[in-house]
Amino acid sequence: MNDVTRNPAYVPGHGLLKGRSVLITAAAGAGIGFAAATKAMEEGCRGIVISDVHQGRLEKSVAALKEQSGSDQVWGQLCNVTNEEEVQALIDFAEEKLGGVDILINNAGLGTTCALLDMEDSEWNKVLDVTLNGTMRMTRYMLKMMKQRGNGGVIVNNASVLGWRAQKEQSHYAAAKAGVMAFTRCTALEAAEFGVRINAVAPSLAVHPMLRKSAPEELLKELESREAFGRGAEVWEVANVMMFLASDYSSYMTGEVLSVSSQQA
Repeated sequence: MNDVTRNPAYVPGHGLLKGRSVLITAAAGAGIGFAAATKAMEEGCRGIVISDVHQGRLEKSVAALKEQSGSDQVWGQLCNVTNEEEVQALIDFAEEKLGGVDILINNAGLGTTCALLDMEDSEWNKVLDVTLNGTMRMTRYMLKMMKQRGNGGVIVNNASVLGWRAQKEQSHYAAAKAGVMAFTRCTALEAAEFGVRINAVAPSLAVHPMLRKSAPEELLKELESREAFGRGAEVWEVANVMMFLASDYSSYMTGEVLSVSSQQA
């Protein structure tokens, strides 16, 4: 395997988001959300608000972003995207701190592993409420703000290749992510009339510490073996595609879902 594809070199920022403001949900920790926040700062955004449901993790992530970027234009706000009041409070907070949100990245999602015959309604509903309904709540209120301002905006949703492809014991998560894809396409048509673009990324396998800790090693090896490069994506590789969709490089794209995958089948 070519070392360039097996062990990719980190790609530095190129000023793609210079002067823009960014809001990202579920961005504390070591996953895609924090990688997107790090990349947004590297790409020159003028300010960022990140949210999470864990206070301690959120505070550490805000401090890390400030240290990495050398900027004090970083804020954190607790938010459970299943709660409409918290969603509105988060967006209101970001609007005030940033002087208006230019880019929203809906990263919040929840997945578990369970066969349908063993699944309770509560587990099904929780996964869909965070992953699909949470994306809807954030988008609905953010679009109201963007429409009122009248200067456009961008929304990037985090979907998954499981919205297209089958995997055992993932019916709830796959249904939620397929919903995010359909939601992205439909809302993009509605938002186009007031200059807001809405797109999504669909990662296949993004490897981060929390995944390595929670997923069985045999399962990870099996999933990695399905990838053409023999590995999962680094979280910053997914974040790079989010930055592309958030930037003017994708100015003619809306309602699209980009696969971030090297899957062979």
